[in-house]
Amino acid sequence: MQRVRSLTVVFFKSGWCGFAWLRLFIVFSLLSTSGCAWLDARQRQMIYRPTQGEPTSFAGLRPGDERYFVPVPVAQAPQCIEMWWLPHADKNAPTLLYFHGTFLTMFQNLHKIEALREAGFSVLALDYRGWGLSTPIIPSEQSIVQDADVAWTELQRREPRAARRVIYGHSMGSAVAVDVASRLHANTDYGALILESAFTSFADVARASGFLAQFLTQFNHERFDSLSKITLVHAPLLMIHGSQDPLIPLTLAKKLFAAAHAPKQWLAIEGGEHTDLDQVGHAQYQAALQRFISDEVMRRSAPDSLSLP
Repeated sequence: MQRVRSLTVVFFKSGWCGFAWLRLFIVFSLLSTSGCAWLDARQRQMIYRPTQGEPTSFAGLRPGDERYFVPVPVAQAPQCIEMWWLPHADKNAPTLLYFHGTFLTMFQNLHKIEALREAGFSVLALDYRGWGLSTPIIPSEQSIVQDADVAWTELQRREPRAARRVIYGHSMGSAVAVDVASRLHANTDYGALILESAFTSFADVARASGFLAQFLTQFNHERFDSLSKITLVHAPLLMIHGSQDPLIPLTLAKKLFAAAHAPKQWLAIEGGEHTDLDQVGHAQYQAALQRFISDEVMRRSAPDSLSLP
């Protein structure tokens, strides 16, 4: 807190810089109070940085994998999300619903999706509207959560065994996963939750990023507050984080983990950053996931263990 106060004093005592900062404050205040749609859209574009299109380098999925589009119920013109279905060779494997973070699409996260399949999951993934080949919009927390609900319905169709449905989120996707899980019932709706490179809330990430980022959060409505929702989750939890994550401090992930109910497991990948944990700590990553499947997913779903046809 002392550091923030000091920074504020420096800005307002530094001549033209202080005046420029004051003008910036006034402009943002006027725009926010006038409900400026342009500012709202611009902020959301900067927060989520969605990547559209399909990379020319994408070589395609494996034989037997599926790509398809699912409609999103909206009042406007028809909109949809692209989904991928990557089944595991073992038909008795649990199914994981994959929520990615900001910026990168399914195409750019394929190495992580494949690492989860390698660990023993069938994987159902999506690109929210605004990303990849899904309907191009400027996303919001509301639109992302709506897309997640559409994906959840598709997961129920793909995996009829409730206890073998696993919800997974990476980075921003961790907040999406917590939101979905907080509105469901463990065991009767799904079996477990996995969070990678997770955080407590957008506001906390902004505070950790510096005074300016913290200041600008006062002018948007994007919250993704996992800390207020994690206590509503009563499913087994696995959290994985990189010790050198430059975007989300380890302390935020530990704070979220501390607030979660047991049973819960924690893995910190030494030297891991934000998106490379499946590569930097490959052996640890795979072992933790496989142990979690064995201890918390398959064991708890034993009465529901009939193989799918």
